[in-house]
Amino acid sequence: MDLTLVVMAAGMGSRYGGIKQIDPIGANGEIIIDYSIFDCIKAGFNKVVFVIREDLEKDFREVVGDKLKDKIEVKYAFQKIDNVPAGFNIPSDRKKPWGTGHAVFSAKEFVNEPFAVINADDFYGNTAFKLIADQLKTLNKDEICMVLYDLSNTLSENGFVSRGVCDLTENGDLKNIVERTHIELIDGIPQYKNENDEFIPLEKYAPVSMNMFGFTPDVFNEIEKQFKEFLESNQGNNLTKEFYIPAVADKLIKSGKAKFAKTNDVWYGITYKEDKEIIVNELKRMIDENIYPENLWS
Repeated sequence: MDLTLVVMAAGMGSRYGGIKQIDPIGANGEIIIDYSIFDCIKAGFNKVVFVIREDLEKDFREVVGDKLKDKIEVKYAFQKIDNVPAGFNIPSDRKKPWGTGHAVFSAKEFVNEPFAVINADDFYGNTAFKLIADQLKTLNKDEICMVLYDLSNTLSENGFVSRGVCDLTENGDLKNIVERTHIELIDGIPQYKNENDEFIPLEKYAPVSMNMFGFTPDVFNEIEKQFKEFLESNQGNNLTKEFYIPAVADKLIKSGKAKFAKTNDVWYGITYKEDKEIIVNELKRMIDENIYPENLWS
């Protein structure tokens, strides 16, 4: 069964000062994207669509894409500020694209099969790719799927983070996703800051979404519908407001069309510079335990 991975990478240039400035984390200069593509190939994906800025294409091909030519089909989609549904006038002062929902919208022309979506600069672990691939193979056209993590397996010891905390029904079904924009460990307990600057404890095993979603191509109709609603509202004229893919997912969850799988793996991101050493050491351990080869692409 054909499966595609959509990798949202358009923000990498702004965060890292250009693709060539991404720090290697693997034994032979691998970056986080390399491990995601390695894991997705093992899980059965046969195409990857990188959503990037058009001005980064040359650097991106050199650093990421060219090494994959004989391993998986590679496509490039450009997230352009003027790629919006017909009839909407872009504010003249708008300088940046419209967020992760817009990134997925930008990949539409390259996706005709069930597909997963991930962030380019997050390490999800090989189990997550197996779980999302298994769900995609049984997904109905009006459903979405996702992989969830234990909150405690996604936190940084070096500062606060944002997480999509998932509420479940009494039957264990997904109820909604609540974006908590400030979660940190206080005395070893994860707590979020509410609108009154009060810290509220969270269950350390609370399920959280890390932007690993699965869809069928039918979701592009829903994304375009919600994107139009976003653009036609006052948010569309805001020069910094973004259209997020978790917002699309949340509406589908509330309509009862979502399924999920949970992994016990640890998710890694480099939110703070001190986080890099942690993931470098963990990857060394995984290489020593033969979870990954020392050289991914040899």
